[in-house]
Amino acid sequence: MTESATIVWFRNDLRLHDHPALTAAVKRGGPVIALFILDDAAAGRWKLGGASRWWLTKSLEALSHDIAQRGARLILRRGDTESILKRLVDESGVTAIYVTRSYEPWATGMEEKLHKSFGGSGVVFKRFGGRLLREPEDLRTSSGAAYQVFTPFWRAFRKEFSAPKALAAPRHLGSVPDAIASDDISDWKLAPTKPDWSGGLAEAWRPGERGAQLRLKNFVSEGLANYDDGRDRLYAEGTSRLSPHLAFGEISPAACWRAAAEASHQTHGGDGAVETFLKELAWREFSYALLFQFPQMPDEPLRDEFAAFPWAKSSANLKEWQRGLTGYPVVDAGMRELWATGYMHNRARMIAASFLTKHLLLPWTSGEAWFWDTLVDADLANNAANWQWVAGCGADAAPYFRIFNPVLQGEKFDPDGDYVRRWVPELQRLPSADIHKPWAADATTLKRAGVVIGKNYPFPIVDHKEARARALTAYDRVKSGKRG
Repeated sequence: MTESATIVWFRNDLRLHDHPALTAAVKRGGPVIALFILDDAAAGRWKLGGASRWWLTKSLEALSHDIAQRGARLILRRGDTESILKRLVDESGVTAIYVTRSYEPWATGMEEKLHKSFGGSGVVFKRFGGRLLREPEDLRTSSGAAYQVFTPFWRAFRKEFSAPKALAAPRHLGSVPDAIASDDISDWKLAPTKPDWSGGLAEAWRPGERGAQLRLKNFVSEGLANYDDGRDRLYAEGTSRLSPHLAFGEISPAACWRAAAEASHQTHGGDGAVETFLKELAWREFSYALLFQFPQMPDEPLRDEFAAFPWAKSSANLKEWQRGLTGYPVVDAGMRELWATGYMHNRARMIAASFLTKHLLLPWTSGEAWFWDTLVDADLANNAANWQWVAGCGADAAPYFRIFNPVLQGEKFDPDGDYVRRWVPELQRLPSADIHKPWAADATTLKRAGVVIGKNYPFPIVDHKEARARALTAYDRVKSGKRG
């Protein structure tokens, strides 16, 4: 190949539109070698979970198809990133590697290492933005520190900000010689087979850039106007459901911002729902800024005093929570939705996370690990920041003593019980007045609904009042500096 050929190393940016690194490579001239590397060892314990591996398979298939339509091939290789890049440089003779910047601790370290390694050999290793709207270093307090409270972060973020202009997908990428080999994605065996539990995921989602664009279009036209209130309704699809597409970079945050801002212009501005959605995009940016500043965030509490928190160690309670068998219907509905679809409504995530960390006193890291394995939108920055927020040990966290009552949460955000009936079918014949506390229903009501508490639906594994008191006692212990 010619020296003007460029390797574009894809990672969490599996798209062709709004891709600064790809645009720059095409502008440089010569063919583009599109490359994806699966390097499990680099991520360590944070290698992709099961649901994410299913999504990655589908997303890479979609990207490969889109690249083939432009005359090129997506090269897939598995193993050590540095070794693979060096081997491909030798095979192709290219003198430039372009990549979208990442922010995970192992990714930032790897990028620095590769920049030094290739720079010394005459190969340009160049990083571009694209995963975020603003780089973490760009937003600092007056003292030069990272923001740890969202509201001032949002003010600084919003100041003089406008999303970058859209970048069109290239029409042609140039051919890649057959001599440059690629793995077959089926050989990676990322999708589940025995058993294949992915049926619900395939039914619920369309991975890939086209699926992401369609999701954004439908949300802006049908869901955005009601987003302010609709995003908390468990029984309706009021959220954008863009999170997995953003996690894999099938759509850029800039595209989401532009689409929402354009919708606001069409309604002559002042749209509270649009502003709320833009803030949600900024919360994603806030999480990444925190991860960049505190790379230990996925493993350690940001508030030091929580290192001594007296977490419980009940594997039985953890398993019941994971399986959606806590006896609290709204919690169980959320956990079963997660298992079936790889997704959980945002309000349900908060309820389920609060229940784990405060009712069961189980470590937030246990919930974080389960979500990492089961969510199709598993994202290191968001997952860690949100679990710490709910547990009360993170930046701008909800206070620990804010303990959701799962019954009241269910009655408020699923008043007719539609969400519970969908995901906890054994309760579907209960009246709305009883569905969020079935153990309190009278015997006649339970019999008519075919519900036998303790047999086909469990008793609550903890009493709310007792669990709340226990959690507050544990928190008081931490505040006073006592251990154990």
